[in-house]
Amino acid sequence: MTTRMEIWTEPQMQAIHKMLNPCSIAIVGATPRLQYGGRFLAAALKAQDRVRVYPVNPNYDEIMGVKSYARVADLPEGPDLVAVVVPYDQVLDVLEACHAKGAGSAIVISAGFAERGEPARRDLQTQLGVFARDTGLRLSGPNCLGLANVKDDIWATSSSRGAKGVTGPVGLVCQSGATAFGPFLARAADAGVGFSYIISTGNEADLDCSDFARYLLDDAATRVIAGFVEGFKDASKFLEVAKLAAERGKPLVMIKIGRSEAGARAARSHTAALTGADKLYDAVFAQYGVIRVQDYDELLEVSQLLAHSPKPEHPGVAVVSHSGGVSSLTADMCGLAGLDLPPLSDHARDGIDGILKGFGWAANPADVTGFANSASFPSIMEYLLDEPKVGTLVIASAGADTQAEQVIGLRQRTHKGIAFLWTGSRSETAGLAKLKHANIPVFYTPDTLAQGLRRLLDYHAWRDRRLSDGFAEAPALSDDQHRAIARSRAASRTTLSEFESKQLIAAWGIPVTREVLASSAEAAVEAAERLRYPVALKVDSPDIPHKTEAGAVRLGVQSAEDVRRAYTEIMASAAAHAPGAAVSRVLVQEMVMEGVEVIVGVSYDAQLGPVLLFGTGGVMVEVYDDVAVRRCPLTLSESLAMISDVKGARLLKGFRGRPPADVAALADTLVRVSWLAVHLAGHLAELDINPLMVLPAGHGVKAVDALALLPST
Repeated sequence: MTTRMEIWTEPQMQAIHKMLNPCSIAIVGATPRLQYGGRFLAAALKAQDRVRVYPVNPNYDEIMGVKSYARVADLPEGPDLVAVVVPYDQVLDVLEACHAKGAGSAIVISAGFAERGEPARRDLQTQLGVFARDTGLRLSGPNCLGLANVKDDIWATSSSRGAKGVTGPVGLVCQSGATAFGPFLARAADAGVGFSYIISTGNEADLDCSDFARYLLDDAATRVIAGFVEGFKDASKFLEVAKLAAERGKPLVMIKIGRSEAGARAARSHTAALTGADKLYDAVFAQYGVIRVQDYDELLEVSQLLAHSPKPEHPGVAVVSHSGGVSSLTADMCGLAGLDLPPLSDHARDGIDGILKGFGWAANPADVTGFANSASFPSIMEYLLDEPKVGTLVIASAGADTQAEQVIGLRQRTHKGIAFLWTGSRSETAGLAKLKHANIPVFYTPDTLAQGLRRLLDYHAWRDRRLSDGFAEAPALSDDQHRAIARSRAASRTTLSEFESKQLIAAWGIPVTREVLASSAEAAVEAAERLRYPVALKVDSPDIPHKTEAGAVRLGVQSAEDVRRAYTEIMASAAAHAPGAAVSRVLVQEMVMEGVEVIVGVSYDAQLGPVLLFGTGGVMVEVYDDVAVRRCPLTLSESLAMISDVKGARLLKGFRGRPPADVAALADTLVRVSWLAVHLAGHLAELDINPLMVLPAGHGVKAVDALALLPST
């Protein structure tokens, strides 16, 4: 798989490198008081044996035992990183001085910008971003708490939580500084989850979460990128990161808030970020391999599991515990998560029985009673891990140091995965501390463990498919498609009629019904005889998009007399329904007598861009919201998966004597519509093909009705 879009420049990555790996740090607004400026200075000074630290404040000659400088211009060098902790209206002046001095990067701790919701403050934040991009002095923030290079113990943060954390392979990018250095840092320390970097991005006037995630993809010390996102400044850019992450094999684990309207409102007020439709984010994250989780603990536990587990060779899971109840509940949760606990072979069952000597239960899950805390426990675990269908072993227990050492020793001898379900107190030191220190993935409830293993398997299965299929790319526009776009723009309206809409989609190879426009009853009869009876008649007017409601549709018309009558009635009904509307012609159309009705739609999300919707027709869509969505364009395998996501798609396999439908043609059509959506971005607002009739296998599909809405400007 090749990279199709590299939108990050080398100078941008170098600026982030200086920000995360500074040899020198200046703090403008440093004070001896442990407020934001003082806390930043105190944190930076913990690395003063490796990093040159320069307080900048004209009111002090010395702060915390370090010489203070009156102005940025007085510094002995252009620092790699400048922390800006001054009132909001002074920030731009400070950045200009930093640029003049040759500073490499900046963190704007100062708040009071777009998060205030005031136009003047938003404009000022915009100026910061423009300045950063124009000058090359790239910045994080404003309204953030800074960052930490945990692996090298360099803390460039104003957090009040202190400058300490566990080193490990998880890179954390968080729009909320208080969340990054609050619950994430505290809970990671409790759970033994180690970070390579902790990065808070705040309002993202310049660099955003995607930019830092892109940097972490190149960082050898980072194996998993964890994120807390309130809203994407540029979701398309984030999805480019996701594509690269798939190539590099670095999972992205995300909390994306905005699942509820209350959460969406909180996100807008906090970082002035916009949140998209939550169902759409679920679908797009799954499409691009982003693992979406719900809370702090799940993000940390899943990230730890992915960082320290090999790719499972087999999907099977084996569970062993000292307790029958614990093992059964764990097995239940694994089953609910769709995990397979394969039965033991005779060899494994007999071997474990030989150790248990009539106690416990040699099965999967295994209840080994007190033998979980015995010298024979490693042999029991090895029997389970040696099973050919088992890729991961789960130990559900709370043993002391000896048991932990046995598990750690086994992990060092096997190429399969091991996870631990801790059933004791989280404050316990014996056993648990050793497991954490050895980076054994630890979970505390059976359901979170099962979901974690499900995510591990799903990620690797998704990546295998993605490496094989690649990401979809729309082909270049053809001459016919260019002409179709020109025709739609020449209409100078926001709604195309059905006939015009079908002309548009036909240019992308989407089959449409045979049909003829008629401006008189006799012309309609001539068209019907050419198409052959029965036919359908519909008003064709951009002013009447909902023709059935207007009484302007007649189906199954069988004769010339009926056509004349239908034509007259349709014209009268349309005129009565929409006085003054452009009603001058009727569309005479072949009747599609068999097939399964489906709906296909295109819309454009403000953050995620072109979106494809698919659902089966009738009440399944309207009552049960039985639809699937994807970001465009799609590969053929994504199209097939999208079809299978819809419950009503079972009708396509044949139902109550009806023949199976042409799913292959439907999948191809969805791909073509997804290309259309990409090509028409900026020229199209919405598209409905409803119904699209999926004919019996081998006979294709036909768009029976279509409605294209164009942008108003």
